[in-house]
Amino acid sequence: MKHHALHVCGTAAVALAGVLWSACGQAQAQALAPLADYPKQAITVVSPFPPGGGNDGVARLIAQELGAIIGQSVVVENRSGAGGNVGTAQVSRAKPDGYTLVMSQTSVMAVNPRLYKNVGFDPVKDFTPISQITSAPLVLVARTESPYKTLADYLDAARKQPGIITYATPGNGTMSHLMGALVSKKAGVSLVHVPYRGAAPAITDLMGGTVDMLITSPASAEPMVTAGKLRILALSHENSIGVFKGAPTLKQSGLDGITADDWYGLFAPAGTPPARIAYLAQAVAQAMKSQNVIAKINSGGSWPVGSQPDAFKTRLQEDTVYWADMVKTAGVSLD
Repeated sequence: MKHHALHVCGTAAVALAGVLWSACGQAQAQALAPLADYPKQAITVVSPFPPGGGNDGVARLIAQELGAIIGQSVVVENRSGAGGNVGTAQVSRAKPDGYTLVMSQTSVMAVNPRLYKNVGFDPVKDFTPISQITSAPLVLVARTESPYKTLADYLDAARKQPGIITYATPGNGTMSHLMGALVSKKAGVSLVHVPYRGAAPAITDLMGGTVDMLITSPASAEPMVTAGKLRILALSHENSIGVFKGAPTLKQSGLDGITADDWYGLFAPAGTPPARIAYLAQAVAQAMKSQNVIAKINSGGSWPVGSQPDAFKTRLQEDTVYWADMVKTAGVSLD
């Protein structure tokens, strides 16, 4: 429970950080003087999910801003598969020169390594954290026309039809998958997991009525929630913003003891020169002051963070411990 409390406090601190960024983020990003030997060419940011989801959106937003700051183009490449493991593992083996980075997230870095027998990388040993970009709750959403007005409605349906009611996620082994397993266990119901290759195809099937509910990032769900096509059933913690503000939490819905903070963050392969990591962290910190970046991250239901490498490293280490415990509780494992 100690880590759990830390986790929630960390979330509250992030809320404050978001407010502070909003207050002091008036300045537009300005060019950052390059190091003597870096950057001399384009930088690639790998998004380990398909185009159209939250990870891809945040990667493109930051890449565009970084390009203007460092004076080199920053290109986003989508390399999806295995719940984000494929693209992330590829970057762990890339040359550690600061030219290949990965925009990863809690599910890939803290959850997958505890769920899969072999993800192909060690999140702590194979990467150098650069900066945590965002913080947000996970969201549980259903079609607005569905009979589920609340999470209780959805769980009642699952009690009446064991093994029939479904929840979609952006992939096997993602934090969304684990959240679904925890909800299923805590509520004492038998839910059916339907994994997709990213949030975008899952939302398409949710809208088409193929699946009953979706667990994903606020950034992925926000356009359809704003358009009135998706209904929020619950959030994984109370620190919400924009269209998600005031939506019920899992705790308020009667499911205590489950919390999750869904972050996106930028990583380089381990062994990247410290001066280049520091330079990139400084560039990210500057990007996070852009009003455009703050507005887009907020509108997607997340808080901007822009932490320094040491703080992000601590956060990653805390989360790997927290999610190892949650994986045991959920009793989920994957090959």
